[in-house]
Amino acid sequence: MAFEVLNQPLVLTNEQIKFYESNRFIKLKEVLNAETIHYFNAVISKKVDELNEVDIPLDQRNTYGKAFLQLFNLWREDPEIQSLVFSKRLASIAAQLMQVNGVRLYHDQALYKEAGGGITPWHADQYYWPLATDKTITAWLPLQKTPLEMGPLEFSAGSHQIVEGRDLAISDDSESLMQERLRVTDFSHVIEPFDIGEVSFHSGWVFHRAGANSTNEIRRVMTVIYMDKDMRLKAPENDGQRNDWETWCPGVEIGEIINSPINPILYEV
Repeated sequence: MAFEVLNQPLVLTNEQIKFYESNRFIKLKEVLNAETIHYFNAVISKKVDELNEVDIPLDQRNTYGKAFLQLFNLWREDPEIQSLVFSKRLASIAAQLMQVNGVRLYHDQALYKEAGGGITPWHADQYYWPLATDKTITAWLPLQKTPLEMGPLEFSAGSHQIVEGRDLAISDDSESLMQERLRVTDFSHVIEPFDIGEVSFHSGWVFHRAGANSTNEIRRVMTVIYMDKDMRLKAPENDGQRNDWETWCPGVEIGEIINSPINPILYEV
């Protein structure tokens, strides 16, 4: 089933682009309509149920495991999900916010925070990415209305400016250390619910977290990670980046543009 809205680029205002440039995150309402969201909620949730292999009880997992069920590159598993991940609407927003001439896919991931699921600790995504510049951005797309009790994404506005904490994986340590570090800065802690169709975009180096899901429903979220179409692979600096090189940049050599078969260009100006 095709939705025309997916192929309709959304033109942002200068104010929205400036807000992102300053804060390195932005929340945009009505990016997609309710019909589209409800449809992909069903399609993605079915695929997550099919592919999920986690069978450890929630209370026996570590902090990362309690934060969410995580499945990657669902676009390769289902043509309908591919139509969402390859959406010109989302990719055009990413290109405008990063102020680049085009974007290519890094990868997608479904992040399902189960009922009773724990916090997602403070972290910066780019810790895990062997990417040469900060021209990276993640679209965080809730598949239902997401009140505070469900654990929506929270941001430390402008925290891409600090270097401390960039060497921390998602963990109890990153939560405690960055909570204290961010507390003594002037960066605003933005914690707000998400409406149906509202999508946030955040850069690879801005610090963010999510609260626990205290409801009886799963918090269903789809994410798409974009990078500048001319992004080059850098030498990995940790095990996470080495894993990402092998997994998401197959066959690419250090210093080359990341033009592998699973990193297609999704939008060009």
